[in-house]
Amino acid sequence: MKVVIIGFFPETAKDRIRGSFPCAWDVRIVLPEEVEQELTDADVLIPEHILIDDGILQKAPKLKLVQTGAGYDNVDLRACTKHGVQVCNAAGVNANAVAEHVMALILCWYKNIVKLDRFLKTNSDEGGLNYFGAELSEKTIGLVGFGHVGKKVAEYCNAFHMKVLVYSHHPTDAAGIEQRDLESLLRDSDIVSLHVPLNESTRHMINADVFAKMKSDAVLINTSRGGVVDEPQLLQALEKGLIGGACLDVFEEEPLRRDHPLRGMENVILTPHTAGLPDGVKYHKKRYEFFVKNIERVMKNETPDCRINNLVK
Repeated sequence: MKVVIIGFFPETAKDRIRGSFPCAWDVRIVLPEEVEQELTDADVLIPEHILIDDGILQKAPKLKLVQTGAGYDNVDLRACTKHGVQVCNAAGVNANAVAEHVMALILCWYKNIVKLDRFLKTNSDEGGLNYFGAELSEKTIGLVGFGHVGKKVAEYCNAFHMKVLVYSHHPTDAAGIEQRDLESLLRDSDIVSLHVPLNESTRHMINADVFAKMKSDAVLINTSRGGVVDEPQLLQALEKGLIGGACLDVFEEEPLRRDHPLRGMENVILTPHTAGLPDGVKYHKKRYEFFVKNIERVMKNETPDCRINNLVK
């Protein structure tokens, strides 16, 4: 059994990842530019930061499974189906982790944690403190998307006695929420949190038109996919004060380049696509436990969990 994991991982994470798989499995962790030499005898690909397309699949004749995390926008489903390769994601596995990260960002924003930490560590004069915060019970959050993560965020926000608005194509009668159309959600929300997959219908759905409809002091939170937000238009909105700020875990290009304007903005909190990885950099125990069980199902010719494409038998 050969499993090829493609992405950028520190050495400490690599050891923990390899230790999550059965000892008898051949687990390779490679950079995107190194993957081609591992494809010939690969049974499973776990891709990050690389497109799995027809070109890759043609070089992997033994491949049986492409296993992703929650998102699978980097996988050509048609090409995988054509080559007889199953595609599975891990929907819901990291929902708690991401939802907790959303709450951490909200608390950091309204309690000014990052600013106050920096203030004390730079030995600034406390007489110069000047900032604005709020209690969460005073705030309204608008959730764009109401899947596994969105539902968890709603639960947590209800615990803080926040008003929770939801925009979703699917009707819901979940307790403690009010379903809205997108325009009224944007108009009435102090926080807009994104919980949608990246596809052709959601790419750049958050753009200049959206920012114009948000409150001028509202904060945008994105822990879904960077491509959901039109990043240049977000930068303009932040620079012009059309919205109050943003808390971002994902970006259109990752890793976020060192000279990116977002890195220098005071009204932004940034994390490096780690919302779903609470156990360490690029590692999440529950995620890899799910991967192992799903791979074992495929190797036994059983139906895996969270299968996205259907193969013709």
